[in-house]
Amino acid sequence: MWFREGTFYQIYPLGFCGAERENDFGIVRHRLGKIEKEVGRLKALGVKAVLFNPLFESERHGYDTVDMYSVDRRLGTDGEFKALVNKLHENGIKVVLDGVFHHVGRAFGPFLEVLEKRESAPTRDWFFVDFHGENRYGDHLSYADWEGHAELVKLNLENPEVQNYLLNAVRFWREEWGIDGLRLDVCYLLPPWFLELLRRTVGQDFFLLGEVIHGTNYAQNICPERLNSITNYECYKGMISAFNSKNLFEIEHSLTRLFSSLPWALYTGKPLLNFVDNHDVLRAATALQNRENLPVLYALLFTMPGIPCLYYGSEYGVEGDKSDFDRALRPCIDDIVRGNEELYNVISALSRFRGSSRALAYGDYEKVALRNESMAFARTFEGETVLAAFNIGEKDAVFALGDERCRNVFTGEETPLSALTLAPHTFFVGTLIA
Repeated sequence: MWFREGTFYQIYPLGFCGAERENDFGIVRHRLGKIEKEVGRLKALGVKAVLFNPLFESERHGYDTVDMYSVDRRLGTDGEFKALVNKLHENGIKVVLDGVFHHVGRAFGPFLEVLEKRESAPTRDWFFVDFHGENRYGDHLSYADWEGHAELVKLNLENPEVQNYLLNAVRFWREEWGIDGLRLDVCYLLPPWFLELLRRTVGQDFFLLGEVIHGTNYAQNICPERLNSITNYECYKGMISAFNSKNLFEIEHSLTRLFSSLPWALYTGKPLLNFVDNHDVLRAATALQNRENLPVLYALLFTMPGIPCLYYGSEYGVEGDKSDFDRALRPCIDDIVRGNEELYNVISALSRFRGSSRALAYGDYEKVALRNESMAFARTFEGETVLAAFNIGEKDAVFALGDERCRNVFTGEETPLSALTLAPHTFFVGTLIA
């Protein structure tokens, strides 16, 4: 399964390409070349799939969709995007798009028809409209939206016409552009029957990732009839909190709870999408109180069970908070300072090794050492064992892990596990020598 065997790279296209905040629906800009210029670097970085956030015609940020059959004119043309997909494929990189199926923007054609024709609109049942209500736009009607955001109009997924519109769009993206998968926005609000309908539409060789942000158990949705993966917010929060509080018990508890061989583990053998930042949360370099531990954080990301995902620019240690309506999290690639070569080289080495290791792609998880500021675990599959150890403290960490020896995957040096010593803010990744 290709999605388990390498690094994902997340791009927020409107930010990456420096698009205007508001879509004036005027002339087409041609900015997708900014992404195309990075394809060679992504290949060298060991990236196996690019996860694009929304790039369809929208009013502002991409999640307020206007037309699911056209690329946002602030980015370029449909043909230019198809050429970008082809170039990524030529370089061995899969393409996953962001499917926003829960809601649309107010300028979405069928909703504009409701605003104009009201009760007589043939698309009135595409949405949940109360013609006796009111909203903050003064439309003399009210409607269901996404979590109180009136600019995002909730779709009625049970309406056959809505289903046809969405599923035909997916078919179009796959047949016309050749995409390999979808991220399902706010998947926690999509009913299971819709996930099954989508799976029947795309078949088994198509990657489906669900965005879930709450602590509920979604394991039942990772199955052949529904999803391949979900976003791992539990471990994202656990990693940042554990590093900042110098309490690795916190993240190790989550790793055991989710992935261990214990009978009550929730996601054993199921590949969750792991990340240390994305377009909705603080950049890792901003969230982490001690930036010396950034390489250690990424070492954990690339060796823990699941699919590692990098957010564009963070491989250079770019900072960013949620100010200015999240725009600080989503800068133009031209404004990113590519100065932290040391971090970049560490991430590149980790990514390439992750793409070559069957144990990291498919192996089980076993805790082998745990203290407040240091920990180690093993991943094993088909005779390959990878040992990963981490030290986030200010003092050396000494591990006594038995009489065997490990080969450092980056230096090739052999290390006895009876006295594995890590300097402050460092990590070790090695393969067990038989």
